[in-house]
Amino acid sequence: MAAGASRVFVSHLSGVPVFDPNGDQVGRVRDLVAMLRVGGRPPRLLGFVVEVVSRRRIFLPMTRVTGIDSGQVITTGVVNMRRFEQRPTERLILGEFLDRRVRLVETDEEVTILDVAIQQLPARRDWEIVKYFVRKGRGGALRRKGETLTVDWSAVRGFSLEEHGQGAESLVATFERLRPTDVANALHHLSPKRRAEVAAALDDDRLADVLEELPEDDQVEIIGKLKEERAADVLEAMDPDDAADLLSELPEEDKERLLMLMRPDDAADVRRLMSYEERTAGGLMTTEPIVLRPDATVADALARVRRSDLSPALAAQVYVCRPPDETPTGKYLGAVHFQRLLRDPPFTLVSSIVDSDLVPLTPDTPLSVVTSYLAAYNLVSVPVVDESGSLLGAVTVDDVLDHLLPEDWRETDFHGEEWVAHGG
Repeated sequence: MAAGASRVFVSHLSGVPVFDPNGDQVGRVRDLVAMLRVGGRPPRLLGFVVEVVSRRRIFLPMTRVTGIDSGQVITTGVVNMRRFEQRPTERLILGEFLDRRVRLVETDEEVTILDVAIQQLPARRDWEIVKYFVRKGRGGALRRKGETLTVDWSAVRGFSLEEHGQGAESLVATFERLRPTDVANALHHLSPKRRAEVAAALDDDRLADVLEELPEDDQVEIIGKLKEERAADVLEAMDPDDAADLLSELPEEDKERLLMLMRPDDAADVRRLMSYEERTAGGLMTTEPIVLRPDATVADALARVRRSDLSPALAAQVYVCRPPDETPTGKYLGAVHFQRLLRDPPFTLVSSIVDSDLVPLTPDTPLSVVTSYLAAYNLVSVPVVDESGSLLGAVTVDDVLDHLLPEDWRETDFHGEEWVAHGG
């Protein structure tokens, strides 16, 4: 079944093959990883445990899953081959949910979990547990009889977290409600010990988002307390420009060791960014803007813009380039703003509507010129090209603001929430 089209029972996913976009088999599903949440919210599916050819079990995040269809799982093709390690906030659905005895909320009757249904939220990539298939009675190897029924996730007790308590599990679940900036603000006010506990419990993508919002000294402290392989995973999940900024603050030997542990493509992007001066377009840019070939259509562009993991600034426009379409690209042809994409028919070629009037920046353009450029043309991002005309990346307005605001601006409590300063 197509991802998000209907609910999926997890027993049907056990052992199914996982394929990359080219049709090559990556491995097979051995389990699913979920996170319990507070506030009467259903457990969220984080990803799959996949056994690859070498019999190593790796973690495949849901952000890397593009389809669950006809007994197979399709990935984006970007897979981290490091061994899966379960974190304190994570639960294995096949290993820990199935055959677990819980109680019905309404009658307090004991039931056994036989299967779990997951479903994708509308217009989002997030998946949640929505139903449990249960059998009444205690069950067991010699007692397989009993009424079976399918109930809502909220109809059973035993899969939720309390709002209070100092366990990292409950605190991380509480943080899930907040934006990365607010989580970073809360972490900043925790004790170093508590900060390390929470960082260890966050998943890689979430920790990467939070690190990008923290002051540099907090970033260095947290990354230094992670196991080196985990630290490399988190750096890979960060935007390349933020990862480069963080690595630049580390001692040379630590920096090189982490770069060697990162995937070669990710490490190459970060090394390239670190070669530019900090307060220049090259030092400010991200190497992952939306790049399309000239024969792409408006429909293709809008599909790329819809990605939930893109920042609003990066999603504001697409850049049209000749192949290759990863930075550094082929010849840069121009940009198309999101508003223009909305005004043209879906079948329109992006090459026919590019704005080629604005002169792109070079990587050595100083910060003051980048700032004036964005302000003069009312832009939220601007392309950066090299002397051969290849697109190197894009500077977004949020990265420019980071360098214009006072150094302690991240410590501002925007909501005045007193609890953020009392978690330690």
